[in-house]
Amino acid sequence: MNSPVPALEGRPSACPGTSLRPRVRGKFIFVGEEKLYVRGVTYGPFRPGQDGTEYPDPARVAQDFEAMAGTGINTIRTYNVPPRWFLDAAQSANLRVMVGLPWEQHVAFLDDSRTARSIERRVRGAVRECAGHPAVLCYAVGNEIPGGIVRWLGRRRVEKFVEKLYRVAKAEDPEALVTYVNFPTTEFLELPFLDFFCFNVYLESREAFAAYLARLQTLAGDRPLLLAEVGLDSRRNGEQAQADSLEWQVRTAFAGGCAGAFVFAWTDEWYRGGYEIEDWDFGLTRRDRSPKLALDVMRHVFADVPFSLGTNWPRISVIVCTYNGSHKWLEECFRHLQKIDYPNYEIIVVDDGSSDRFTDCALDYGFRLIRIANSGLGNARNIGLFEATGEILAYIDDDAYPDPDWLKYLAATFLDTDFVGIGGPNLPPCGDGWVADCVANSPGGPIHVMLTDREAEHIPGCNMAYRKSALLEVGGFDERFRVAGDDVDACWSLQKCNWKLGFSPAAVVWHHRRNSIRTYLKQQRGYGRAEALLEKKWPEKYNSAGHVSWAGRVYGNGFFTVLPHGGRIYQGIWGTAPFQRLYGSAPGLLSSLILMPEWFLIVGLLALLAGLGYSWKPLLLAAPLSLFSLGAPVAHAITSGTHRCKSGPTRNPLEKVRLIGVTILLHLLQPLARLLGRVRLGLTPWRWVKAESPSLPRANSIVLWSEIWQATQDRLKAVESALKHLGVVVRRGGDFDNWDLEIRSGLLGSARLRVVAEEHGQGKQLVRWRVSSKCSEVGLIVLATLIAISVGAGTARAWAACATVTMMGLLLGLSVLQECEAATASALRAIQEREVEQSSAQLVSGYFRGPTDAASQSIPSCVPIIRSIVGGKN
Repeated sequence: MNSPVPALEGRPSACPGTSLRPRVRGKFIFVGEEKLYVRGVTYGPFRPGQDGTEYPDPARVAQDFEAMAGTGINTIRTYNVPPRWFLDAAQSANLRVMVGLPWEQHVAFLDDSRTARSIERRVRGAVRECAGHPAVLCYAVGNEIPGGIVRWLGRRRVEKFVEKLYRVAKAEDPEALVTYVNFPTTEFLELPFLDFFCFNVYLESREAFAAYLARLQTLAGDRPLLLAEVGLDSRRNGEQAQADSLEWQVRTAFAGGCAGAFVFAWTDEWYRGGYEIEDWDFGLTRRDRSPKLALDVMRHVFADVPFSLGTNWPRISVIVCTYNGSHKWLEECFRHLQKIDYPNYEIIVVDDGSSDRFTDCALDYGFRLIRIANSGLGNARNIGLFEATGEILAYIDDDAYPDPDWLKYLAATFLDTDFVGIGGPNLPPCGDGWVADCVANSPGGPIHVMLTDREAEHIPGCNMAYRKSALLEVGGFDERFRVAGDDVDACWSLQKCNWKLGFSPAAVVWHHRRNSIRTYLKQQRGYGRAEALLEKKWPEKYNSAGHVSWAGRVYGNGFFTVLPHGGRIYQGIWGTAPFQRLYGSAPGLLSSLILMPEWFLIVGLLALLAGLGYSWKPLLLAAPLSLFSLGAPVAHAITSGTHRCKSGPTRNPLEKVRLIGVTILLHLLQPLARLLGRVRLGLTPWRWVKAESPSLPRANSIVLWSEIWQATQDRLKAVESALKHLGVVVRRGGDFDNWDLEIRSGLLGSARLRVVAEEHGQGKQLVRWRVSSKCSEVGLIVLATLIAISVGAGTARAWAACATVTMMGLLLGLSVLQECEAATASALRAIQEREVEQSSAQLVSGYFRGPTDAASQSIPSCVPIIRSIVGGKN
C-alpha cells in the first residue's frame, strides 16, 4: 500500500497574502495587486461526525491541507458551510475556500413560499458564520439546480431567486465575492449580477472541451470564468486515463483564459444523500489518502500553468501611436507596458506630431521613440509596422494599458491557431468618474464582432495584434484613415485574402472611456466620418441605407434592443438535451431601424407632415406617428440605460438616478453625432449617384458573339469586379433568386442583371445580358402615399399642404428614377468594359449607355444584327 502524501520541503507559499480579500478585476481574480490563478480541488462532502460536523477531525484536515499545499493547490471548494476552525486551518496552510451554501435545490423550492423563506434564512445565517474571514475566496449560493426543476419552476423565477440569494449574501458580507455554480443542462440561466461566472464541465474529448470553454467565455463576457469541477472517474476509466484526462483538462482551461479550475476531488471518500458513495472514484487520493497517479501529474501541471515554462515565445513588437495624448493616461500606459510579463518583446512609441515633447519620457522607460510630422493614425501605425523587429505586432492605444499577461495570451493563441490577427477585451477601468461610467454603458464604444465563439469578424484598434507578414501582404494600414476606421479596413483587407481573425478572451487591456459628454460626442462624429470613408472603399460591405451589414454578432455595452425577446431554450424532447442553450432571435425590423442615425430624419419628416395639419386637418394623423417615431428611440434609450446600469456596483439612489439619466441622454445623442459625421462626408440614404439623365425604369439587353468559350460564372465574376471598380455596391443572387447580380445605387433604386450563354459548337458562344431596373417597394409605397395626400389636400383646397407634399413627392419620384437609372447605367458600362476587353467578343446587338472609350470603338461595325432588345422591345 502506498504511503500517505508527504508535504514538500521548502515549498513556496501557495496563496500569498491570505489576509487580503479577493476581488474581481476584468477577467481575473486579484488579491491586492497580484493575480490569483485558482489551482483548486474539491473537498467533501464527508459523513457527519458525532458532533454533526460534516468534515473530518481537525488533525486529518490539517494533514490534507498540508498535502494539498505541497501539490501546488491554493484553493479548496466545499459543498457545505465550514466551521470557523476549518477556515483558520485553511488560512494557516495558505489556502482559500470557496464556500458552498447548500439548500434544497433538487426540489421545487419555489412552489412553497415557506421553503423559499427558509432557504433565504439559512443562506443568511451561513454567510454570517463565515463573514469577514480572510480565507474565504467566495460564496456559491447554489450548485447545479436540476434542469427539470428549472423547467418546472420557470427560468425567470429561478433567476430572480438566485439574485435574491446573491443580495442576501452581499448584505451579510459586502466585500465577499458571490457566484452560482451552473452546468450545461441549465446553461440558459442569465445571471449577470454574479461577481464571476462559474461552471461544472465534464467532457472527455479535448476538442469538445476546448470548444465548450470558448462558448462559456462568450457567455461570461467581461467577467472571469472559473471551472468549479473537472475530473474523471478512475474506477471506470483507470488511473492512467484519469491522470491523462486531468492534465489536458486543466491545461486547456488555463490556456482558454479561465481564472482557474477545481479538480473533482481531493479524495475518493465521498458522502451524499445519507450514503457513502463507493462506486465512483474521482479523487486524486484514495479513501486512505494514498496518492494516485493523477496527484503527481497535477503537481507538475499546477506548477506549469497558466503557461508552460518551456514555451518558445515569438518576438512581439508593441506599438503605441499617440497624438497630443493625455499626459496622465500616457504615463500610465508606459508604466504598465514596462510591467508586462513576457520574455521577448519591444515597445515602439510613434509620436504623430504632438505639440509638446511629453513623449520623451518613453526613452526613460527604455522604449523606442519615433517622432514624425502629423499625418494621421493610419500612417503612424504603418511607421510602427515598418520599424518593428517582431514577427507579431500588438497595437494598443495611448489611453489604454495592458494586463501583465496580455502578450502571453495573444502569443499563445497565435501559436495554437492559424489566425493572422487576434484581439481581446478592452474594459473600462474603475475610477474615471461617473461620466466615464455613463459613456462605458453607451453605444459607439470600441467593440468586437464575433462570427463564432473563437473567430472574429472585427477586432478594435485599441487591442489588436497581427502577424507582421500578413499585414505587409495587404499593404499595411490605409493612410486615408487619419482618426478612426483603420482597424476595420485592416480586418476586411485580411479577410479578403481568405485569412481569419481570432479572439483571446483573456488578452485584456484597460481602455479609458471619454470622461465628458463633449469629447464623447466629438469622438462619435469622428467615427461617423470614418464610416463614410469606409463606405467609399468598401461599398459592398454597406447596405442600401449606408450601414455596415455585419455577418457576426456585435459585442459591447449599449447594444440592447428596444423590444427584448426572451429567446427560445433548446431543451430537447421532454427536457433531455444535455446542453440546453438559450437562442435569442435576431432584432426585428423596428429594433434595427431605430438604432440607425437616420431614424431621426423620419421623425423630422413626420413632424413636418403633422405641422401641415394647420392647413389640412387630416394631416394631423401624422402627429401620433411622429410621437411614436420619437418615442421608439427614447424607449430604447431608457431600456438600454437602465439595463446597463442596474447590474453595476452599488450606489446611493441619487447617484444611480444620475448615472441612468445621463446614460439615457447619451443613447439619444450618439446617433445624432454619428449622423452629423456621416453627412459631412456624404454618407446619407439620399446620397446622389451621378447618372446621365433621369428616365423611366426599363429593361436593357446586350447580345454578344464570342469566339472563345468561357464559363458563365467567370463572366459574372469579371463583371462583378468591374462594378466594384466603378465604386458601386453589388450583391450576388442567392439560391432562390432568378437574377445573378444586384447593383444598388441608393436606398430607393437598384438594377438586377442576368446572363445566359448559348453554346454554338467549337467553343463559340452567344452571350445574352439583361439588365432590369428595380424600384424600392418602400419608396413606391411612400411615393403613392404622398401622391394621395397631395390629391386630397388639393381637392380640399389646402394649397400650402398640397404644394409642400407635392414637392416632397416630386423629389422622391425623381430620386427613384435617378437611382434606378444610375444602377442600370453602371451595370451596362461594366458589361461593356468587361466584354470589350475580350478580343474575340463582337457586339451582335445591344444598347450601351454612358461614356464610350477608345476600346469600344474597336468593336466591328460590320457584325450582322441577329436581334436587338432595347427597352424591352424586339
